[in-house]
Amino acid sequence: MIAVGQKLPNATLYEFMNEESEGCSLGPNAFEVEKIAAGKKIVLFALPGAFTPTCSAKHVPGYVEHYDAIKAKGVDEIWCVSVNDPFVMGAWGRDLKVGTKIRMLGDGSAEFTKKLGLELDLISRGLGVRSDRYAMIIEDGVVKSLDREAPGKFEVSDAASILKKL
Repeated sequence: MIAVGQKLPNATLYEFMNEESEGCSLGPNAFEVEKIAAGKKIVLFALPGAFTPTCSAKHVPGYVEHYDAIKAKGVDEIWCVSVNDPFVMGAWGRDLKVGTKIRMLGDGSAEFTKKLGLELDLISRGLGVRSDRYAMIIEDGVVKSLDREAPGKFEVSDAASILKKL
């Protein structure tokens, strides 16, 4: 499992773009983690799945609610990563009205999640391989803080907890 002080592994994450911008077309776009993390301070939170109860009711909304306070601490971007495809992540972001506050990044094949060593095997529950619930503070691609939830818990990866660490 990745540890504090280590560099993020390179992998490709996918983001559904609701508006066309320079270099990004509408629809899903591929991004190399190494490139999009370079030179930035990022709060990354990951969760088991889009449209799931805790993730939809508490995890993502908390980051939307605390967005201004997190940005005021010098954070350049907030990323939400889940083992879902970019279409699902885009629809979920629209449903939760995240706008441009949170990058909703799909890790559909769990490439990034597995490289981090933070996968969660939910095959027996019909959900496949998912991401554990965790949050990181990252500076220039290096993990400065990592808070992984105990099974079934939501106590250390929420926005309020991360805000205290910034």
